[in-house]
Amino acid sequence: MPKLLFLFFLFLRPHHAAEDFVRQPARPLVFTPHNRPQSHPQQVHVSLVGDNYMKVSWVTDENGVPSTVEYGKLPGKYDSSATGEHTSYRYFFYTSGKIHHVTIGPLNPATTYYYRCGGSGPEFNFRTPPATYPIEFVLAGDLGQTEWTNTTLEHINARNYDVLLLPGDLSYADTQQPLWDSFGRLVEPYASRRPWMVTQGNHEQEIFPMIYPKGFKAYNSRWPMPYKESGSESNLYYSFDVVGSHIIMLGSYADFDRDSDQYKWLANDLAKIDRSRTPWVVVLLHAPWYNSNLAHQGEGESMRVAMEEMLYKSRVDMVFSGHVHAYERFTRVYDNNADPCGPMYITIGDGGNREGLAMLYKEPKPVISLFREASFGHGRLRIMNDTHAHWSWNRNDDSLNVVADGIWLESLRHSCSCAPKMEQKMEHSSGKDEL
Repeated sequence: MPKLLFLFFLFLRPHHAAEDFVRQPARPLVFTPHNRPQSHPQQVHVSLVGDNYMKVSWVTDENGVPSTVEYGKLPGKYDSSATGEHTSYRYFFYTSGKIHHVTIGPLNPATTYYYRCGGSGPEFNFRTPPATYPIEFVLAGDLGQTEWTNTTLEHINARNYDVLLLPGDLSYADTQQPLWDSFGRLVEPYASRRPWMVTQGNHEQEIFPMIYPKGFKAYNSRWPMPYKESGSESNLYYSFDVVGSHIIMLGSYADFDRDSDQYKWLANDLAKIDRSRTPWVVVLLHAPWYNSNLAHQGEGESMRVAMEEMLYKSRVDMVFSGHVHAYERFTRVYDNNADPCGPMYITIGDGGNREGLAMLYKEPKPVISLFREASFGHGRLRIMNDTHAHWSWNRNDDSLNVVADGIWLESLRHSCSCAPKMEQKMEHSSGKDEL
């Protein structure tokens, strides 16, 4: 290999990667066409909504299709049905299909259900999360729809999991609305089989001054999350419980200062957490609060200053973010310093986006940053019981799924040094005085 080319590849080799690992080149956009009749469902995905309920969402090109879901525990045998609602939207010269949302249940845990949308078309199936530990979450941010996205989804699907968490930047449509349809069709084989819980990123905004000043029109129409069930007034931030875990999805692109609705909602949500029922508390947001990559430096700082103390006092266990197209794991942190009672911060914005990887990092590496690498991949959080969980990051290296980083975690609820402070806060806080 010529010396210049060798130095080029050496520069591209990510931090902490093996000596023989070379970053793979960018891959092109994948546009997934619609190849079903207009009355048949497409872009099918499911999400959790309340205890033992699931929301089924899909799109049809034909407006006369009813917003109904038939379902049951045996293939082709539907002994239950539910009717929901539908919507559509316009964005300049684009008009969406009929977007259906139907809530079904109550459902049994750890059970496979077979279902049909709108009375025709293919049969789908999903499996509900278990009732007890262990539970496994997959995390993949900045997903997009490229050939790398396909690789990430294939690696995710190669092993079982219960719920997928996505910290923003889904389709990378960026006002090109047909790309929302393409993304929905791309992820349907996966998102129709396991609940996908998402929050928004900057690529979901699609703001156009004077015409679409509030943004998020496509995102809110296509991916409604259970925000009302958590007391939120916005689809951009919400929370939900599943198997010993309280998951909080924050909005990096919604107001978050002390006078904002999001700030007040978060203070109230944290104050209501029952750590005896959900000992694990996990937060997702898009723009990272801690980041040693040169990309997007400081973009989450104002939100960190506004909200970090609340998460710290509530003993949040982990905070996941996207936005930076690389992987980075920090130690437990509070106010820019290592703190055993703070959350562990992880950047997981490497799902497969079309913009490529963020290769450059600050040097020297901050002491609070423990592992960082610019490669595509996904993460898995397997919560074993009330006290312990395992985190792993899985790198996309050609066709192989390589586990490149992993660590065992102890819940702060059961930490001898941190739990007493948390319990004191829970006993004496009215939800306002300390927050």
